[in-house]
Amino acid sequence: MKQSGSASIQTPRTQSQRNIDQEMYRDGPRLLADVGGANVRFTLEIAPGRFESIEEMRCDDPAGLLGAIRTYLARVGGEPVAHAGIAIANPVDGDLARMPYRDGALSVERMRQELDFETLRVVNDFSALGTALRHLPDDQRMQVGSGTPQADSVIGLLSPGTKLDVSALIPIEDRWVAVGSEGGHVSFSPCDEREVTVLRYCWHEYPHVSGERLLSESGIVLCYRALAAHSGVTAAPLSAREIVEAGLAGHDVVCADTLDCFCAMLGTVSANLAVTLGALGGIYIGGGIVPGLGEWFRTSSFRARFESKGRSSTYLAQIPTYVITASHPTFHGVSAMLAETLCDKGGESLLIDQVRSAREGLSRAEQRVADLVLTRPRTVLNDPIIEIARHAEVSQPTVIRFCRSLGFQGLSDFRLKLASGLTGTMPVRHSQVRHGDTAPDISAKVIENTASALLRLRDAINVDALGAATKLLGAARRIEFYAGGNSSVVALDGQLKFFRFRIPTVSYSDSLLQVRSAGLLGKGDVVVAISASGMSPGLFAAVDAARAVGADVVAITAGQSPLARRATVCIAVEHQERGGGFVAMISRVLHLIVIDVLAVGVALQRDEALALGELEASDDGCGPLRSRISHVGGA
Repeated sequence: MKQSGSASIQTPRTQSQRNIDQEMYRDGPRLLADVGGANVRFTLEIAPGRFESIEEMRCDDPAGLLGAIRTYLARVGGEPVAHAGIAIANPVDGDLARMPYRDGALSVERMRQELDFETLRVVNDFSALGTALRHLPDDQRMQVGSGTPQADSVIGLLSPGTKLDVSALIPIEDRWVAVGSEGGHVSFSPCDEREVTVLRYCWHEYPHVSGERLLSESGIVLCYRALAAHSGVTAAPLSAREIVEAGLAGHDVVCADTLDCFCAMLGTVSANLAVTLGALGGIYIGGGIVPGLGEWFRTSSFRARFESKGRSSTYLAQIPTYVITASHPTFHGVSAMLAETLCDKGGESLLIDQVRSAREGLSRAEQRVADLVLTRPRTVLNDPIIEIARHAEVSQPTVIRFCRSLGFQGLSDFRLKLASGLTGTMPVRHSQVRHGDTAPDISAKVIENTASALLRLRDAINVDALGAATKLLGAARRIEFYAGGNSSVVALDGQLKFFRFRIPTVSYSDSLLQVRSAGLLGKGDVVVAISASGMSPGLFAAVDAARAVGADVVAITAGQSPLARRATVCIAVEHQERGGGFVAMISRVLHLIVIDVLAVGVALQRDEALALGELEASDDGCGPLRSRISHVGGA
């Protein structure tokens, strides 16, 4: 990697200085990066908004971004990095991040694995800039004109530079969402004779003139040429920077007129964005042009034009406008987006803090388990209890006591909470499969649609219902799986998995057999009824018959369906596939996953009972009960 000539390296704080900083991240510094056309800027964030070791280097050689990251981390040294956020000047499509300086794309997940990060979030740089707006300190933005922002209101963002980027920051429930757009390509609309002159000049070269055509670096040059031609002056071969510098100095009339025209047009486009969005939270101006105008921009035509909107002038006068003056605003945004990923739904981050706070009150043996959780959370999440005990150098009952000391029923309950906070690194989207799709299209859509549905299920599933169902199944005298049609294969899968627990288990897909068998059940028996819609009359009769004789029913179905209302416990799976010529596929996969989760839960429940002496080991020569499900679901 070649270090850029404009690099700025700050001396890292000493460890003693960091120890007295109460706001320092407890899991170590976070790596943030802003990847541009050929350069990448790095920093280590040691606390919210505290950036150290800022460095810029070139990133266009074959080693690419991974090589640049390794070089930077080796150079700054210090504590290992577990979490990283990267903003790139290109769209991020699912797991693929296309680098702006070279052909091809990188897999986000592969990058995370190769760099040994626990968390890696890659986002579009303009989305990061939009997210940064709410996190900029007052001394890193300059207000132009009057106006007061309204809390929890939409914010607009324009960034004139190489092009004109337009975005919005919208409050949704308890979070903010940065919305990208192509708003820079809206048609330019002149507001005075000078701008009409510019537009007419542009029409000689371009059939359509957008806002970006004039509110950009190339637009400044175009506007200068237009005003020079109108004034009868030969336009000099000046760059945008030279035009701006001459305009600020005031020794070139056409350059000064060009700069004033640019600011007025920007005021119009900003006002249009404000009234379109209802941006009562304010309009922010970033990019590479306006921040360089400094205090001069306050007295330019921008604000007067912004408020010049006829009957809407009073409305716009209330909306504040700001210039982003932060040296590295994207860092603030990517930091916020990474923090949101880490703390989403109060998951792992809050649980880790709970473990850390409770540690001193635990026994010495339990403290060793706590230390394992703090240093190697994925080991605790993924390994069987015997391996967790071995790594912590404690007994298996100590692992269970540790979980109960923190208020959990056992290891499986603790792991459910821990797993809910572990963030994926593969954002995926749903795309409709259409006639005419090629084989690669079909492959990508089917896989992404399934992954998208799985992630939604992960976020929405009721863990209390899972826990209740696991208890019923673990204690069952007999388990019967009922399903019909496409769900029959799920019922058969459930039978095969739970039979291995030495529980009498059968599956029926015939509605008559379901009803007759249900009538032979009794207290302590469990029926698992599976249906995508929950609207099957045949299942209703079987479930009612089972409940009538005292058996419990676990329904895997739509949450508000008639079948769900008949069950003892309902595990809601809210995915209704379109009909037509496609076989229901995703709902079947989701139901199979729920069966896997329940099987793993029962296995862990029995492991804990075995560790505490509440269940005798099997004498069939097959070893621990857990091994007999062959690590179902990848547990």
